[in-house]
Amino acid sequence: MSIFVSLNLLGVFLALLTLPLVLELAVLTLASLLPANHKKTRPASAGQLPLTVLIPAHNEEALIGRCVRSVLAAGAVDIDLLVIAHNCTDRTADEAKAAGARVLVLDSAKESGKGHALRFGFDETLKSASVGALVVDADSEIAPNLIAEIRERFLHGSRALQCRYDVLNTKDTPRTRLMKVAFLGFNVIRPRGRARLGLSSGIFGNGFALHRDLLEHVPFGAFSIVEDLEYHLKLVEAGVRVDFIDNAAVYGEIPVGEEGSRTQRARWEGGRIRAMYAYAPRLLKGIARGHLRLLEPLLDLLALPLVWEIVLLLLAAALPLAWLRFYVIASLAVLIGHVLAAAAAAPDFWGTVGSLAAVPGYVLWKLRIVPEILRRARPGATWKRTERSAMIKIEDHRTRAQNRTKPST
Repeated sequence: MSIFVSLNLLGVFLALLTLPLVLELAVLTLASLLPANHKKTRPASAGQLPLTVLIPAHNEEALIGRCVRSVLAAGAVDIDLLVIAHNCTDRTADEAKAAGARVLVLDSAKESGKGHALRFGFDETLKSASVGALVVDADSEIAPNLIAEIRERFLHGSRALQCRYDVLNTKDTPRTRLMKVAFLGFNVIRPRGRARLGLSSGIFGNGFALHRDLLEHVPFGAFSIVEDLEYHLKLVEAGVRVDFIDNAAVYGEIPVGEEGSRTQRARWEGGRIRAMYAYAPRLLKGIARGHLRLLEPLLDLLALPLVWEIVLLLLAAALPLAWLRFYVIASLAVLIGHVLAAAAAAPDFWGTVGSLAAVPGYVLWKLRIVPEILRRARPGATWKRTERSAMIKIEDHRTRAQNRTKPST
């Protein structure tokens, strides 16, 4: 085989590997610029719908009180504020009760991972009079209007909802500032584009709501390390669309420490790789049968993380192939347009753009965690809790206190 043929085959391989994200971002970024559908008037009875706010929590004593108080501060009535204290070894349950939540304890070594806590909470929701459940992570705060928006959408016929998912601790480190841009792209621009096109917006694990009718029709049974993605794929296979709430948000804390950041990123990306192997063939079969609504979820599943996309495009640009360089230029233009659209969705456009200075360091960091990402992509990979700054401070405080009380030798 000649060098010319080998180079072209490598170029085709790189183009095919990067094409899903290019198509996804080109279509969804442009669609996000389309005008929104006319907002419907909230019915007078919207505030009277009983609703469960479900907070799964595993060793979240430092943050659960803040989360519960955030929900209570929304001022909503007819709320069953339910915390699932899942395999906790700390004071999560006590702190949640003290803040004003109803707490159920789930202790089971065989049921580790967020998916089991969610199913336990959804089962409890179906036993109640609640119209459905809003899921909020224990490290998060919610916008004051989120619960009202969930109720309104349920009254207007929505059965699955995802609100904006934003970063709470944006200014902690250069990495969290960069993650703000990533969140705006992944959790705002893309679902906004899907909403404009009438597609399912996706489920991001935090700030999503499910109607009780849907929970009965498509029971929750997603227990992988990316349970949100897994359940969303089950929904799109069942013909269910998740609607996007663009005017209300949930704000989650991004880990600032090395260990927590590495754990979270490896779980997200490794889990997506595993989901791709499990669900891409099924989506392809559905598309072959004429279910074209599955095409965008397939592109999303096959799309590389943005950092890997950039690395591979730059590698492709180094090959002496004119057609490939044209593709790289067009692809990079799409990526830049998407990032600028994400920055434009932030209150401080130029400050958000300035955070991109951290990209080179972030790329090097991502290269270092590739082995862990691949380990998390293996079948049977187990859920691992993300350490957060507040929890690290508590552990440090406990260690110092224990050291002070140790008898001298």
